[in-house]
Parts: sequence; C-alpha cells; structure tokens
Amino acid sequence: MSKEKDDNYWRERLTPEEFRVCREGGTERPFSGEYWATFEDGQYRCRCCGEALFDSESKFESGCGWPSFDAEASGGAIEERPDHSFGMQRTEILCANCGCHLGHVFPDGPTDTGLRYCVNSLSVKLDPGREEGAD
Repeated sequence: MSKEKDDNYWRERLTPEEFRVCREGGTERPFSGEYWATFEDGQYRCRCCGEALFDSESKFESGCGWPSFDAEASGGAIEERPDHSFGMQRTEILCANCGCHLGHVFPDGPTDTGLRYCVNSLSVKLDPGREEGAD
C-alpha cells in the first residue's frame, strides 16, 4: 500500500465513518469505539493497510475514552506531524505505510515511556491471533 491511493480507492474499501476518521482526520466520540475497553491479546493493525501498529502489551486504561498505548509495535510504524487545529498544539499520529489518521500522541502517559498514543478504534483492527513479533 502507499500513501498515493486516492479518495475513491479508500471510499470503496471503508465505511463512511471509517473514511471520515481514517482519511479525513476525524475523531470518534469518546467511550464509543470498539476497542476503548478491550484488553484482549493481539496486535492492533491499521484498518486501511493492515500494517502492525500496536501490540496489546502496550495498551493501558487511560480513562480518556479511546484506546491508549504507550509504544508503537515497531520503530517506524507511526508517523508524527504537528497538529494546530482547533487552537491546540498537538501531535497527530498516522500509519507510516498508508497515511491513515490514527489519533494523537501526548507526553502524559503513566508508564516508563511517558507517552499516550490516543487512537480511534475506527483506525485500527485487533488481530487476536497475532502475537508480538509474529509478522
């Protein structure tokens, strides 16, 4: 997959709500996504291209209403860019492979990494059969 896929390509493969979040940078409502309270073992993959993004071992309960992780699955899976929308200064996170909007990363995580990757459930799919390093 590449970041060069056009909107029509993604509209054919995603639901309208998935497209809004993944391709247009939208956000799902807190406490509404499929994975905000899920703690099954597995690997969280990009909904658009299937790239491994987060392992379940890095997921933690943040209380924010979105799935939260303290580390990416492997170096280079996540791309970061400044986000100054809505008068805020945040860091947007995207799938480095296809450019899918995932959410934001914040430097307020409670673990040793100090990071909280706050992710939309609509941006990922849990692959429960996959274990860390099973690519």
